[in-house]
Amino acid sequence: MQGKFAKIVMGLIALALAIGFFAPPAVKLKDPAMIVVILIGVAMMVYNFIEVVRSKDDD
Repeated sequence: MQGKFAKIVMGLIALALAIGFFAPPAVKLKDPAMIVVILIGVAMMVYNFIEVVRSKDDD
């Protein structure tokens, strides 16, 4: 159970850091194409996070 909790916490930290990294250029430049690409990348990260949390532990 502790391994699953660690996956969740580290995944949420990684998502927050990535969003924090990508947000300033997207907000400052306001280029719609770049915002779409960033949103697609973040959506892929969220999907991967969900799949990793749902998977069974190999430990």
